[in-house]
Amino acid sequence: MSTIRELLVELTGTAEYADAIGDDVDLAASGIDSGDLVRLVLLVEQRTGVEITAEDMEKLHTIADFERFVEERSVAAGGA
Repeated sequence: MSTIRELLVELTGTAEYADAIGDDVDLAASGIDSGDLVRLVLLVEQRTGVEITAEDMEKLHTIADFERFVEERSVAAGGA
């Protein structure tokens, strides 16, 4: 299970939701409210050490978006 899926399980309290949602499904359209999306961003920042700005949040809609973003930022930070 990906880090983002693990965080969704933690956030929602249920593995079924994280298992059922596809990588490219819009999280907001799948039932995650805006408050939970903000909490997801905070969890991602805490667990990965990757900073997510308000501008970045506008581009993060799916699990795949979050995973690519974290991977790209992690690689960039490691290469600096």
